[in-house]
Amino acid sequence: MPELPEVEVTRLSFAQAIQGAVVMAVTMGKPLRWPLGCDVAFLTGCRVLGVGRRGKYLLIELDQGWLLVHLGMSGSLRFAKQLPPVGIHDHFEMVTTQGILRLNDPRRFGAVVYVQSLTDALAVKLLGQLGMEPLSESFDLKLFASGLRQRKTTIKQVLMAGDLVVGVGNIYASEALFMAAIRPTVSAADLSRIRVVRLHAAIKDVLARAVEKGGSTLKDFSSANGQAGYFQLEAMVYGRANMPCKRCDSTIQMIRQGQRSTFYCPVCQKH
Repeated sequence: MPELPEVEVTRLSFAQAIQGAVVMAVTMGKPLRWPLGCDVAFLTGCRVLGVGRRGKYLLIELDQGWLLVHLGMSGSLRFAKQLPPVGIHDHFEMVTTQGILRLNDPRRFGAVVYVQSLTDALAVKLLGQLGMEPLSESFDLKLFASGLRQRKTTIKQVLMAGDLVVGVGNIYASEALFMAAIRPTVSAADLSRIRVVRLHAAIKDVLARAVEKGGSTLKDFSSANGQAGYFQLEAMVYGRANMPCKRCDSTIQMIRQGQRSTFYCPVCQKH
């Protein structure tokens, strides 16, 4: 599943190229997770003002509303002057004066939704419960510490829930906890002040490095210009079960938490 770094990499790869473009035509393929919310003809003539992001949603600002784009489990966007003919898994295409934006989503858990304003009920429903943005100044240490003290579930599950801090998906939660020397099974409420400080810094560092490396390509992720990510090649624990720890040479362990695989080093992450 594309996580926050992959979505941010996608945004960076086409935001500048599409800014100022005028929509010439929009076509939809098979139904996605939610309906578009407007007639495709309405979008013709709209101008793209910019592309932002909130959590794992891309926010395409138009001069007459917004398109909220979610990549779901297997989606990816491409933007180019020309693209191959539409395929069986291409379910949204927006032709503009500056190129073609196309969503490919084999599992169709993604979505493209139109709203007139980010204060619309649907936009608030999708975006309103999201936690702090870890790559922005809004990721406040005091609020993070306060939120952790109120949660007695395991720290790995708290990070992945998304209501305290967004975008710390499975790969990045495992990596950040390793960097902070925190075992993923520890209760969030039991973390000491110094460990919270370490974790706060680790989350920012891991996600920033992931964006710098183009995200993680475990199966078929690529940015809007077709580039694969390489962060997975630097992973310290994720996907390395039964392999030696790169720091202490102990054997990396894998457990299941909330039906997701968690990787950690039993020596580097004692507590």
